[in-house]
Amino acid sequence: MASPCGGWKTPLHREVSEYHCAVWTSDLDCNRAELGNSRSPTLPMQNEIQRNWAPVSALLLLFSLLLFFFFLYGLAAQIQIINVVDDGFLQLHSMGHALFRVFGVTAGVAGGTFLQLFVPFALGAFFFRKRQTFGFAVCIFFFFEQFLRVARYMADAQTQQLPWFSIGRYESSIHDWHYLFSELGVLSYAKGIAGTVHVLGSLGMVTVTAWLFWRGVNDIMFER
Repeated sequence: MASPCGGWKTPLHREVSEYHCAVWTSDLDCNRAELGNSRSPTLPMQNEIQRNWAPVSALLLLFSLLLFFFFLYGLAAQIQIINVVDDGFLQLHSMGHALFRVFGVTAGVAGGTFLQLFVPFALGAFFFRKRQTFGFAVCIFFFFEQFLRVARYMADAQTQQLPWFSIGRYESSIHDWHYLFSELGVLSYAKGIAGTVHVLGSLGMVTVTAWLFWRGVNDIMFER
């Protein structure tokens, strides 16, 4: 009778062979496990993603959703909502012009929109690492909401009917997106680019709202 690991026929030889086969198989499984672990180490980003998010209370969820739906209503009804949030972003835009104009005209012009979008995105990344649900959702929501303001200004690049933001001594001669699109040679596509940015912002706002609603409902159901 042959053993699993060879052709031994005597009972004694068969028992010895089967013992060595079991030990060898066990060692092989351990080596495979070690090799698998060495090939797929846990990355820091994976640890961040796997961490639990801070729970959202029912009251905070209600406040957040009402705030988001207020902006989404303005989006759906095509109403230009004037609010203190956008006034704050306008100040960031102006600061961006002032900060980056030392690097030249193009940097100064683009710096306004860059800082306007970078600040909410950076804050959102911070809250993402901290797993703060409310802070992350609010920052990323308004990051995408500013896409709508940027798109409106982009669409005005050819007609230049909207007021221009100040960048010091260039304020009387430069419209941000007229200048930038002209430099890039895409001024004739300004309306199409603005439409694309508007759609991206709208989808982003809706997605963040749906994500916050999903997380909040899960947290409330889990508490029960």
